[in-house]
Amino acid sequence: MYDYRYEPHRIIFMIDNKSFYASCEALRLGKNPMTACLAVMSRQPHSSFGSGLIMAASPVAKRKYGLVNVMRARNLPSKQEAPDLELVQPHMNLYIKRSLEVLNIFEKYAAREDIHVYSIDESMIDMTKSWHLFGDDPYLVGRKIQKDIRQTLGLYTTCGIGENPLLAKLAMDISAKHRRSMIDFWHYIDAPDTIWRIPKLTDVWGINKRTAAHLERLGIHNMYQLAHTHPQILHKEFGVIGDQLFAMSWGVDRSIISQRYVPKSKSYSNSQVLGRDYRNAGEIEIVIREIGEQVAARIRAHGLRTSRVHLFIGFSLRAAGSRHGFSVQAKVTPTSLNNEIVAELLALFRRHWHGETVREIGVDLGGLTPDVSQQLTLFLSPQQQIKLRKFDQTVDQVRSQYGFTSLVKASSLLPGGTAIQRANLVGGHNGGNAYE
Repeated sequence: MYDYRYEPHRIIFMIDNKSFYASCEALRLGKNPMTACLAVMSRQPHSSFGSGLIMAASPVAKRKYGLVNVMRARNLPSKQEAPDLELVQPHMNLYIKRSLEVLNIFEKYAAREDIHVYSIDESMIDMTKSWHLFGDDPYLVGRKIQKDIRQTLGLYTTCGIGENPLLAKLAMDISAKHRRSMIDFWHYIDAPDTIWRIPKLTDVWGINKRTAAHLERLGIHNMYQLAHTHPQILHKEFGVIGDQLFAMSWGVDRSIISQRYVPKSKSYSNSQVLGRDYRNAGEIEIVIREIGEQVAARIRAHGLRTSRVHLFIGFSLRAAGSRHGFSVQAKVTPTSLNNEIVAELLALFRRHWHGETVREIGVDLGGLTPDVSQQLTLFLSPQQQIKLRKFDQTVDQVRSQYGFTSLVKASSLLPGGTAIQRANLVGGHNGGNAYE
């Protein structure tokens, strides 16, 4: 269905740091990542591991005890069953530092515009213009990069190589991790022996459980069947996504890493899964205020103001009933002031909350424009409004120089407040010391 002669033929490397968080922790403890038996457990501050989830497990822990990511602590083997299993808390700053160090190594082999950081532990590199500078074969260059990372940082990596980003990603996910060299190269012409032999649809990058279920209702249970389904059927069922699924089944991906996608509309957001159920309106509003002010500070730092305020409230699963939460937004006069943004968020909350138990809160500020002027209102004098603006800017400057907790509102000290606790977290987890 595709003439591969007219498809892009590039050399793309997809490189994954194997069991990244667990490997970083093993190295921090002076152990070999491939022989250490440990798991990184998330947990609420001031609580035991008993309430946590597995964020990452070392290869030995996975193989020996069947540990998988997001497994709950209560499902772990007991100390008697797994005496050598070590549980450690995350150190997110350390992982970020190591990820940046890996990126620095990649920049020795390719230009920055040819590197796409896919996640904290995965990156995609377009080596088309540079691979021949480092070896006579892409396999050898992949091995050279692996050794460089291993010798410099102690981390083990898996490398998928492909003629486009899709093939590189599939090579890494499906086959490279099972090879002794942890490298594999997928070509267009090998699709019948590679892509079409993938037994489960959900094993393929880009096909989630919902999409797989929809495909199975059409009688499509594997990649071979997907590749041999008429594309018009897929387009009718999925629209443009159906076209992409069909192209994927034939290994076709025309994206170029250096051609970045720039979204037309941008927003800044933050959300928090609460450490316990919140039932008191006052406590919920404290957290809404904290998150709203945190996101407002972010748009001020970028010299922006918002004209669209969005609030998400997620209910506790134990008490959700027919509704699992609500997501509402409102247009506002362009502003970057804390009190104006928070006032809109609280108004949305009071209008739509009817006493349900809350477990998640999210705030998103969109409709962003440069903050080059201030819209005055009739409710406050110009001097008062200018004073509020300068007050927010002063607080931002103090926190930027001395840390968030150097200046906090008294409400954050109340039982419902979470801002001080979250100030020491990175990505919702313990930040730790980047130099441990």
